[in-house]
Amino acid sequence: MYSLNVPVPGEVARLAEKLRPSLYQFDTVRDQHTLVVKRFGDRQNYDRLEMQVRTALVGSPVFEAKIAEIDLFENPARGDGPVVYLAVESPGLRELHRELVAEFDCIEGIEGDDYVPHVTLARGGNPDAAQQLTERDINPITWNITRLQLWDATYEEPAATISLPA
Repeated sequence: MYSLNVPVPGEVARLAEKLRPSLYQFDTVRDQHTLVVKRFGDRQNYDRLEMQVRTALVGSPVFEAKIAEIDLFENPARGDGPVVYLAVESPGLRELHRELVAEFDCIEGIEGDDYVPHVTLARGGNPDAAQQLTERDINPITWNITRLQLWDATYEEPAATISLPA
């Protein structure tokens, strides 16, 4: 499976690491943190997918993103809940997602109108602990998204990096 992701800046990774001790009541805690823009499902031909993604991104500008709060999915569309995450505010990211959904297929329940930009911290476990985390104040982090990565979930690594503006 491939996805197009925003690599998170060091500040976001450090925030996630700072929150890690508070995540002990969850079943799974993320070690790697990314921000998914669009999932592409199981594609057999990587070279063709990369070319299609690069073509779809032509004209895409640099845009801003901001993390200012911790939020949760009590009952996520997929997998165990609750899911605790860093909520991402970014009109530019939402617009890019809409453009990619128009170009590629939409994965029901998590894309299109259901798309919520976020960086997952942990999932499964104690709902009360999840709720308590959402009440925690964090210092806002704002950054410019200047590159995207085509992520290969099989090998858990970037397959390609695409600079913005594209």
